[in-house]
Amino acid sequence: MTASTTRRSTAAQTGTRRTSKAAAVAAIAVAGSLLLTSCGDQTESGKKDKDSGAVKSSAPLFSKLPADIQKAGVIKVGTDATYAPMEFKQGNDIVGVDPDIAKALSKQLGVEFEFTSGTFDTLLGALPTGRYNVIMSSMSDTKARQEGLDDKGKKTGTGVDFVDYFTASTGILVKKGNPQGIKSLDDLCGKKIAVQRGTTYETAAKELAAKCEKDGKGKLTVESFPTDAEAQTRVKSGGAVADLNDSPVAAYIAKTAGGGNDFEAIANKSDAGYFGIAVDKKNTQLRDAIKEALDAIIADGTYKAALDKWGAGDGAITKAVINGGS
Repeated sequence: MTASTTRRSTAAQTGTRRTSKAAAVAAIAVAGSLLLTSCGDQTESGKKDKDSGAVKSSAPLFSKLPADIQKAGVIKVGTDATYAPMEFKQGNDIVGVDPDIAKALSKQLGVEFEFTSGTFDTLLGALPTGRYNVIMSSMSDTKARQEGLDDKGKKTGTGVDFVDYFTASTGILVKKGNPQGIKSLDDLCGKKIAVQRGTTYETAAKELAAKCEKDGKGKLTVESFPTDAEAQTRVKSGGAVADLNDSPVAAYIAKTAGGGNDFEAIANKSDAGYFGIAVDKKNTQLRDAIKEALDAIIADGTYKAALDKWGAGDGAITKAVINGGS
């Protein structure tokens, strides 16, 4: 696998961890999703002027934001809150690495980040409609997504820009005790694995299956499920030997599922790649403001603190990057 195969990457703007969907369909799908707002200290967020209704803020980078977002006082974030420890639901809140990074960004930008949970493969399709200003959902930055291409190289949209904020590699989740002795991706040849539908891991697993067959190492069977939880259940029941996931997520599942008694995680660190905050290509002002805010929280330490809180410090970057994916 290449660096572009880290988790929730899809090949296209409108989907392949996400399959390609029209924006209207995506909007309908997301409309039924649960709206949850990232909670926390928003002391630097703007306050509305009683007369004009506009938001005013003393936050250092508030003036860098587009006027419409300054006025609204909110950046609307699309996410799939089913991916602990990156983003997941806890009561009525969405919590995790991404919401905590967003809280730190909020203090620099002076507006709140309002997270809405939807199905992963509909998120990018809803971005051009204005339902979201950004997507922040452990989404891998890939050239295909930047260019709006599907997994066959067909143009499906204008593409998006990414502000890269984290790195992750492939994590191989196996049953506790690792009964099949899996140590690397090559060890999966001749076996059955489970993945979440529409993720880069689904695409990468199919590519691995073709490689296994070409190399004469046996047939690799790939089963795809709507959610990663279903893929995990398949592994736990013995129906598949492994679930492919991002390294911090696989490690978190191994640590917490069944009190740490259900799974083990093997990291494939050679294929690390970027997670990015996706922004519509036309909205370069918002993109650049988020990049500057990210550099600020990296410098002041709040970024690393957010990662360390969830045991994800290994994925820290030292400088914000725009479209660094391959």
